[in-house]
Amino acid sequence: MDALASRTTPAPPGVPPAAVRRRLTVTGVVQGVGFRPFVHRLATELALSGHVGNTPDGVLVEVEGHPDAVAAFCSRLPRERPPLAAVTGLHATDVPPAGTEGFTIRPSHEHDHDQDHDRDGTGRAQLPPDTAPCDACLCELADPADRRHRHPFITCTHCGPRFTIVRSLPYDRLATTMAAFPLCRACAREYADPADRRFHAQPLACPDCGPRLTLTPAPGHGSSPLHGDDALTAARRMLAAGRILAVKGIGGYHLACDASDPAAVAALRTRKARGDKPFAVMCAGLDEAARVAVVTPAAREALTGPARPVVLLRPRADAPAPRPAPGVSPGSPYLGVMLPYAPVHHLLFGLPGDPPGPRLLVMTSGNRSGEPVLTDDRDALTRLAGIADAWLSHDRPIEAPCDDSVLRVRTDGTLQVLRRSRGHVPRPLPVPVPLLPALAAGGDLKNTLCLGEGHRAWFSQHIGDMGDFATQEAHRRAEQHLRRLTGVRPRIVAADRHPGYHSTRAARHRAAAGLPLRLVQHHHAHVASAMAEHGLDGSRPVIGVAFDGTGYGDDATIWGGEVLLADYDGHRRFAHLAPAPLPGGDAGVANPCRVALARLRAAGVPWESRLPSVAACTSGEVALLGRQLERGTACVPTSSVGRLFDAVSSLLGLCHRAGHEAQAAVALEAAATTAWDDTPDSGSRTAFGIGSAPSGRRPATAHGPPAPLLFDPSPVLRALTAGLRRGVPPAVLAAGFHRSLAAAVAELCRRARRETGIGTVALTGGVFANALLEDACTALLAADGFEVLRHGEVPPGDGGLALGQLLVAARERPVAGP
Repeated sequence: MDALASRTTPAPPGVPPAAVRRRLTVTGVVQGVGFRPFVHRLATELALSGHVGNTPDGVLVEVEGHPDAVAAFCSRLPRERPPLAAVTGLHATDVPPAGTEGFTIRPSHEHDHDQDHDRDGTGRAQLPPDTAPCDACLCELADPADRRHRHPFITCTHCGPRFTIVRSLPYDRLATTMAAFPLCRACAREYADPADRRFHAQPLACPDCGPRLTLTPAPGHGSSPLHGDDALTAARRMLAAGRILAVKGIGGYHLACDASDPAAVAALRTRKARGDKPFAVMCAGLDEAARVAVVTPAAREALTGPARPVVLLRPRADAPAPRPAPGVSPGSPYLGVMLPYAPVHHLLFGLPGDPPGPRLLVMTSGNRSGEPVLTDDRDALTRLAGIADAWLSHDRPIEAPCDDSVLRVRTDGTLQVLRRSRGHVPRPLPVPVPLLPALAAGGDLKNTLCLGEGHRAWFSQHIGDMGDFATQEAHRRAEQHLRRLTGVRPRIVAADRHPGYHSTRAARHRAAAGLPLRLVQHHHAHVASAMAEHGLDGSRPVIGVAFDGTGYGDDATIWGGEVLLADYDGHRRFAHLAPAPLPGGDAGVANPCRVALARLRAAGVPWESRLPSVAACTSGEVALLGRQLERGTACVPTSSVGRLFDAVSSLLGLCHRAGHEAQAAVALEAAATTAWDDTPDSGSRTAFGIGSAPSGRRPATAHGPPAPLLFDPSPVLRALTAGLRRGVPPAVLAAGFHRSLAAAVAELCRRARRETGIGTVALTGGVFANALLEDACTALLAADGFEVLRHGEVPPGDGGLALGQLLVAARERPVAGP
């Protein structure tokens, strides 16, 4: 960007050069990150006059002075930006000198707010995500001599809440939930001092003028509410005594307890009706995290970065006390670990000199299972009654609920985001082709919506499963909030083809108001999402391996084991898992043992009582299932690999009844992990059957391409059954199943390449959150010369679905020439 330092004609010797004035429009993440104070300091250092202010599109700057100083300003501006800033566009024009003196920060309303947004979507303001306290703020928090010692809302221009407190842009205090807290004199001086780290920091506050904490005990756990440091002291004491607290943080309430206390963990699990779904653990610091889990350099970077996500780590079997109780993460190969990301978290663990308290805390979403995270204090008191023993709340409103982000670190050090939320939104993602202004509604599980325009797409925060009215209302509010922040006015609505999805019904309602509705096949959207994340413009197709639990297929059956030949314009089903009946639909999903019996019958395996999945069913269930499968009653065919994982998990005796999504599959991965090295690639695996006819040939359909290939798990299921009879450990069989499936993926991709010449494979869908399977598929495909696309910033499951919907439905088509 040094080209912005335009050349000027040198003045004659002895004659001072005339002053010049330049107007700069800066776009990117330039609001809420201390950008205007930075500009003020830089201009003052270079003795330039002028002004700076926020606009709906970013920041507008005018500088005037010596030509060399103006050139230096333009050169240094993008290079020396604040830590959280990102400059994506910088446009400079010369304007007539105005003869002004001094440099000022103008209120946002003094700028032109009616200018059009750039058509490529880059010319609008980008708000940064919420970030953890910076080191300078943490030092002040712990310093008894600092006036913000123990201040639970300490922040500056380099850290703190943004997305969760802002109501609209431009980003100014009056447009945030801090508007209700007038600055005291001391804070006002800092806010107005260009040399101060809190110059124009919008969430600025101190103990004298900011929000305050309140601890409200449940009946039987205290009398009257406590405030401030007394509230924190009592909260820490209650956690140490095994109590459960509802803690209001940055993006909503958490339910917290001592993670090393088995009784407290069991009580929280029972009260919340959590089943066996794993809890996340917040560790007091990195040392505590490294004592309970394997923290690689890449994991350390993720844990300590400004986003502070939940990172899935391998737990240490030899972890010293205090260690997480066994009930924290039962049946999972991972422990979800995060570090404190709000000042109140640091204070809960205690500062030097505080009485000792728990060093590991369960931090799970503050809601009842199946509901969205709570943010309103009165709702929290009502909805969490009977779960929490006390509420540690504060009086700063939360504008946008925002759950914790979740990611895992691959063995090669790359990151895979599994839930994209706090710390990531509303940062936009670049897209490789221009989009019409559009809204994508996403799916019904792990829902996120997405807005797109030009070359950018904005995901919402994680919203959740759309099965209840509260989550559907959260979806509506998230759309409105994101629209205010991005300025996108949708002209198209995209949604899933499933006629029963609540997200699709909401999209149809929008369509009834006059917006065109475009329905996108579920697995096509998954593949398009992976293509978009890797910058593919759609000019060449990919082999999309889309494995998940449920997706509405083109033939109105349940898909989920798909190998598609796809670009943004369309898809062809090249191969899929051989379908089997899913008895009872959703009831079958909750009972992997029933799914196993259906798969065994399809494989021709008798239901012997000694098989774990048969033994797990009652005699009445077995009889009913036999009649159901014989008559085809309430048995929708499914090609889902997710359901195949459920079946194998039950067949091996690992999980027969699922209390939460993917429980059986996670148990299967956990078992396979323990025996992975005992089942080398060249071991006694059994291959999937591949073919569409007894001859293995692919007859063409009457009016179209060849019929899809089938990859049939029957040989593998028969081999697993035989292994159980021989006494082979279930973990070894689980590992062999993973390797067999990876080998089938590689073989199907080879066949697709031979037929089409396509050499790029996209691995997508929720099943590829399974680290063993994704790594095994990637290794085999890469060794065979394929380019392999794996998800990183975009979740592989339904949390990334909306991006693919946008790319399929909202691309601008080039106008044909004459």
